[in-house]
Amino acid sequence: MKKLLNTLYVTTEGAALRKDGENLVAEVEGVERARVPFHMLGSVVVFGGIFVSPPLIQALAPAGVSIVLLDRAGRFQARVEGPVSGNVLLRRAQYRAADQPDEIVRSLVSAKVADQRAVLQRALRDYGEEMAGEQRGRIEDAVERLARILRRVALTDAGAEALRGTEGEAAQAYFAVFGDLVRAPDPQIRFLGRSRRPPLDPVNALLSFLYTLLTHDCRSAAEGVGLDPAVGFLHRDRPGRPSLALDLMEEMRPIMADRLALSLINRRQLRARDFETRDGGAVLLTDEGRRTVLSAWQERKKEERRHPFLEEAAPLGLVPHLQALLLARHLRGDLDAYPPWIWK
Repeated sequence: MKKLLNTLYVTTEGAALRKDGENLVAEVEGVERARVPFHMLGSVVVFGGIFVSPPLIQALAPAGVSIVLLDRAGRFQARVEGPVSGNVLLRRAQYRAADQPDEIVRSLVSAKVADQRAVLQRALRDYGEEMAGEQRGRIEDAVERLARILRRVALTDAGAEALRGTEGEAAQAYFAVFGDLVRAPDPQIRFLGRSRRPPLDPVNALLSFLYTLLTHDCRSAAEGVGLDPAVGFLHRDRPGRPSLALDLMEEMRPIMADRLALSLINRRQLRARDFETRDGGAVLLTDEGRRTVLSAWQERKKEERRHPFLEEAAPLGLVPHLQALLLARHLRGDLDAYPPWIWK
């Protein structure tokens, strides 16, 4: 549970974080709002214009507590951390595997496609009887198309490049019907196709925000087992991009992020008033909307699911850490293949 709940999210514009003894203190307009002992923190994530005192940075960095700076929309800005530790032999194995990533990429793509298919199947079970025939037919066709893609990934000897193309094909089929899963009463909350920089509708704004949170957790998990978060397998290397964190996120985001987004909208926990449109058409969550999402995110991470490889129940918040550990064991040669996380 300590790993699950050791991230402090600060979203209030104008807040100040400072050090007081061995504690982090959060203040708003000079009034103390929170006090957290350092030993209970794994990371601190701040959104927008928030002051972080130099003494606090100097205390957290050597203690292994990272500070992640995001803008108001949740886009990554910077990361402050102390010396990077990790097993050099493990990282050497990671770099070698990145030059021949075919089988790891196959595992990642298989899990992502299977989990996307599971999201659509769950929607059919929950709301299929209420859907119009054409709408239900579109989703059923997408489910079948994803099944064909999944068989192709499993049965062919395609390399990483072809598998990346297959992953893109699956994403196109999935997001083509994702709007049919949105059951919001507000006409403004619609999914108009995947848009990222910037998100152009409320559903995309919510998805992008959740993906940012999940990427942060995956990066922390990779670093926690000594892996290099910048060197991935499915995602190519690019300066400043945490490619391995993005790899780990791919197999988890249909369940941990997409389903949470649908739940928040379909259960009317988020309404049109929780989003704002900026000049240029970018749509962002409001401060209150972000607080609602962060609260739901932490609650979702407490939910337990049976891990398909370990055959034990584990909180969703620990899944990134478990997958990073399994990947490290595969790279060390303890496991013949990387066992991805597939939701059942």
